[in-house]
Amino acid sequence: MADLGNPRSSKTMTRRKWLIWSGSSVGLLGVGGGTLYAKQAGLVDAVGATLHTMRDHRIADLSGAVLGIAHGLSPEKNVRAALDAIGGMKRFVSSTDRVLIKPNIAWDKRPELGATTDPRVVAELVRACRDVGVENVRVLDCPVDDPNRTYQRTGILEAARAAGAKVLLPAESEYAYVNIAGYQLPWAIRDTFLWADKIINVPIAKHHGSAKVTAGMKNWIGVTDKGRSRFHASLNESIVALAELVRPTLTVIDATRILLRNGPRGGNLDDVQVTNTVVASTDPVAADAWACDLLGTARSKVPYLELAEKRGLGKADWKNVVHRELQLG
Repeated sequence: MADLGNPRSSKTMTRRKWLIWSGSSVGLLGVGGGTLYAKQAGLVDAVGATLHTMRDHRIADLSGAVLGIAHGLSPEKNVRAALDAIGGMKRFVSSTDRVLIKPNIAWDKRPELGATTDPRVVAELVRACRDVGVENVRVLDCPVDDPNRTYQRTGILEAARAAGAKVLLPAESEYAYVNIAGYQLPWAIRDTFLWADKIINVPIAKHHGSAKVTAGMKNWIGVTDKGRSRFHASLNESIVALAELVRPTLTVIDATRILLRNGPRGGNLDDVQVTNTVVASTDPVAADAWACDLLGTARSKVPYLELAEKRGLGKADWKNVVHRELQLG
């Protein structure tokens, strides 16, 4: 993928900078170090590469409802109702925008197991963009399991294509290098994240063994398929650093089914609860806090929420932001 649009280039990784960085104790908050870190993160090729700055994908007008919550038997209707509650898709994208939709396609699991985003939710977001006249809609994630299997097994490949999106496997998108707060080395992310004018984050709400809850902000670990284990060394700080890197236009949380236990991979229907809900929000922190409440996890046990709020990324007390909750048939 050659055309990045107009991302703001910051600087170039020179050999001298590389030697300084790779010879020092590097990593988030001092975790990891040196050339081993660089090799594991896949950053050896960063020498001579242009470093890009991720644009802010939020809309300028953040007045009106911040959170839309829709409950109903149809995931598609829930998507539309949640969007309409905060102004509709036309508030967020225009026909000339290049839109990236980022689901959770991490695992080689059927959608009913609650480990990945429901394909019906992804497809309806594609259709909502297309209804506004958007021609360039792409869907991308960097799965943990084999992408060829996960894209098909989750149902997202077929559903998103049928709705009118171009679905990209990670290998169909090139690497671009960005700085991530707290890391001394640049990071290789998939360049579709720089290509996009607008980004819609569409995670599933579920339990996570380490983070306690995974929803929107943790879903940004999927911006890359290189060296991701390094993010888990200081997981809460990494989640917030990634949330600072990617400022989405929208966070749409799929809670059609939620994984109550044994996340993030799951695999047992007994761990899944059908809740038939979709949330759309301009505040990623509020959206994740809502997911914590839904999963019955105290927000105080999810440190990245407080960290993200302190960094000015949103409000953890979602009940005190402007929200609309709808009960559909």
